[in-house]
Amino acid sequence: MNKFITLSFAMITCFGHAQKAYEKADNLFAKMWYIDAAKAYESSINAGDRSKALFQKAGDAYYFNVDMENAYRWYHGLVTLYPDEVEATYLFRYAHTLKGIGAYNRAKKWMKTYTEKFNPLDHSGNTFSQKQQKLDQIINQPPQFVLKNLSINTPFSDFGAMYYNGELIYASANKSSHYHTRTYHWNNQSFLNLYKGTITSNQWDVIPMGAFSKIINTKHHEATVSFSPDKKTMYFTRNNHDKKLTRDAKGINHLTLYSATEIKGKHKQTRWGHIKKLPFNSKDYSVGHPAVSKDGKQLYFVSDMPGTIGGTDIFVVDILENDHYSSPRNLGPAINTFGREMFPYITDKALYFSSDGHLGLGSLDVFESKITNNRFATPQNLGKPLNSNLDDFAFIIDEHTNTGFMSSNRKSGKGDDDIYAFKREPLKPCKHLIKGNVKDAITGKSIPHATVSLFSENNTEIASIKTNEKGHFFYKHIVFCDNNYTITAQKSNYKKAEKKVYTSSETGETEVPLVMEFQDKFIVEEKNTSKINIRNIHFDFDKSTIRNDAALELDNIVALMRKYPKMVIKIESHTDSRGVDAYNVSLSRRRAKSTKNYLIKKGIAEARIEDAMGYGESRLINNCANDIPCSKVAHEINRRSEFIIVTEQ
Repeated sequence: MNKFITLSFAMITCFGHAQKAYEKADNLFAKMWYIDAAKAYESSINAGDRSKALFQKAGDAYYFNVDMENAYRWYHGLVTLYPDEVEATYLFRYAHTLKGIGAYNRAKKWMKTYTEKFNPLDHSGNTFSQKQQKLDQIINQPPQFVLKNLSINTPFSDFGAMYYNGELIYASANKSSHYHTRTYHWNNQSFLNLYKGTITSNQWDVIPMGAFSKIINTKHHEATVSFSPDKKTMYFTRNNHDKKLTRDAKGINHLTLYSATEIKGKHKQTRWGHIKKLPFNSKDYSVGHPAVSKDGKQLYFVSDMPGTIGGTDIFVVDILENDHYSSPRNLGPAINTFGREMFPYITDKALYFSSDGHLGLGSLDVFESKITNNRFATPQNLGKPLNSNLDDFAFIIDEHTNTGFMSSNRKSGKGDDDIYAFKREPLKPCKHLIKGNVKDAITGKSIPHATVSLFSENNTEIASIKTNEKGHFFYKHIVFCDNNYTITAQKSNYKKAEKKVYTSSETGETEVPLVMEFQDKFIVEEKNTSKINIRNIHFDFDKSTIRNDAALELDNIVALMRKYPKMVIKIESHTDSRGVDAYNVSLSRRRAKSTKNYLIKKGIAEARIEDAMGYGESRLINNCANDIPCSKVAHEINRRSEFIIVTEQ
């Protein structure tokens, strides 16, 4: 059967024999009689109708019944016949059917096409290439689960297990039950009821015990239960009905959450009574799949109520006194996606749920979101063999024994949906380190003494260090594998650099290169020294007078120092090699003083010029030394003043 909360049960209406097959198929589809609808759509296609809408609906009839092979057949025809007209929704479904038949490489291609066309919000901050890298990691990650198909499974749908006093409560469409007097047309199986079984001492199988409760089970659907910590209150999913099914304006009957209270009968036998609909239900949307927190203070559930991000989302309410509840709160984009989130199970350590919106191996995959500082971390796909290319869902676990149960409709099962026991083998601790380097975006030279900060996915600072003289950094803090981080680099006069980092799922190191750009084009880094970047201040031979071309460049320095009022500089003046060495030192000092005086005359405070030094011909920047013939232009290059930034803005 189909497990989605979007299972709503439409009112049955009679149709005249004069209706066309296409119209009849639409009516069957609207009532969610997907098997019959699929046959009717195929009949129209075989009769020659090749319309886009018909291929979409034929694919949908199988897709919503989780028959991925047949859904792929019609979606493939859709993208083949109408390559430029396929809506993003059908690209998404087509990619899912490819995963459903195990064609992962083709699925990646079509997911990329879907992302480029639809560009859904990516709350994790990953690029598509990072997503594909992670998909490869999910496929190849070491297995941590061992599964066993339970003996209670039947050829029909069995799913949705929950712990209860050493027993396992689960839903089944087993036709052998006297409760099943009707079938529903979604997949021609009996209506669901709740059953119980005894869990064996090794947690590896379940011995059937029959129906869970004659009071809870009805002629309609009952499934997916959860219990309060004291086991005196249960929550369960059922069709919305009072004396008869309650329908919305379109004639659709939605799923509803009910509560029931334990009543001790004679001989201390447990009965259930005081059955109530929870106050946040509605005839206009579905609510189901309950999960009570371990302290009994919160109730998680799935719904397509207003405020839902995707097809179905996980919500939570506070359980208050006297059968009162807070307003539902959506768990938000960290958990919920544009797809469907289903079957929550909450422990003190993590939230487990199924989704087809997060990156996975098939349609529904099981995810784990660890709880840190009362916040849900990025959901992690639990990988093979727990997840398959079809639906994997309704995961529950005893984290003390690392054993539990989950449901799947994988082809290796006994019937439609089967319940599996599992044992989880903890993976070896994965240790990861981050290192890197910071360089100038223009010169490519290393930037020393930059502050490099590491942030977690929720923007909490983990560590902050300085780059060394070669611009390298290395965090001693060990980070999590298979996680998202952000690294920022900051230094005065530079624009802040930021880079997203995704650590691999294996022990090791990730090297992160960062580049930084100057905030101002007049500031550069040369040999680990910040300088004002203007054209050289040249002087005439044997002169210390500021030339007109030099004055224009010095005016740029004046403007820069006004822009950064805390900037302090020092001036270094140089001569060429012609003349006596001692005279050249004296000449360069006069040139430095002349340059300083010009800046002061233009309004720069003398205190902001730390020094004005002359170095004569001791720091030539070409080969024009004593007794080496050079042109006038070559000698002029050495007659210059340089401006070193001592204190930056």
